[in-house]
Amino acid sequence: MASGERTDERPAARPDEPSGRRSDEGPARRRGEPSERPDDRLAAQLDPATTVLLTVECQRGVVGPESALPELADAARRSGALDRVARLVSGAHAAGVQVLHAVAERRPDGRGANRNARLFRAAERLPVQQLTGTAAVRIAEPIPVAEADLVVRRLHGLSPIAGTDVDALLRNLGCRTLIVTGVSANVAVPAAVFDAVNLGYTAVVPADAIAGVPADYTAAMILNTLALVATVTTADAVLDCFERARSRR
Repeated sequence: MASGERTDERPAARPDEPSGRRSDEGPARRRGEPSERPDDRLAAQLDPATTVLLTVECQRGVVGPESALPELADAARRSGALDRVARLVSGAHAAGVQVLHAVAERRPDGRGANRNARLFRAAERLPVQQLTGTAAVRIAEPIPVAEADLVVRRLHGLSPIAGTDVDALLRNLGCRTLIVTGVSANVAVPAAVFDAVNLGYTAVVPADAIAGVPADYTAAMILNTLALVATVTTADAVLDCFERARSRR
């Protein structure tokens, strides 16, 4: 599409609009036109039987105190995103929503790892390596890990979905909606959202439960990219839907 070209699509939701509410919905309500509440639409998407919560690279070597990427780890913690991921995981456990943790790691000998981008070559030189079997690839505190959680580890690529077991697992679980959380808003999170949408899943992104660097880039990514393809909401809105579902059981 050419720059500045108009489309007939509705405006993208702002990251601060709860439950994916669109900015053009207010006038319709004032005119008395029937309209489903945004939280009802979100609740319909987040049926626990068909929803999976994905945490992306929320591992000690990425967002922990001894991170290979201290700026990213600091952003995840200072913004509260990591704490919100932990709350979402706890809420998912309570509501019977399947949790899947996507971990990026590498073999000590580097076999199978990508070297076709500057990002991969830079990662090889970092003082903290995401080596298989080490503390760096364990899920970071304060995120709880339950026995029923699934952990998918990848040795290559940028996406937690492409080329991994994630899609097959989601289909076997009957997943229709994928909630994407974690890091980073620069690469892995948008890659996960795009892959999910391309594979036919509905993507939901709690905007305050992802992080990237610099911090203002995360907001720009959400507003200008993720809001075009995913339901952008908040951690509290998702937790409210979980609680409503649990109360009906």
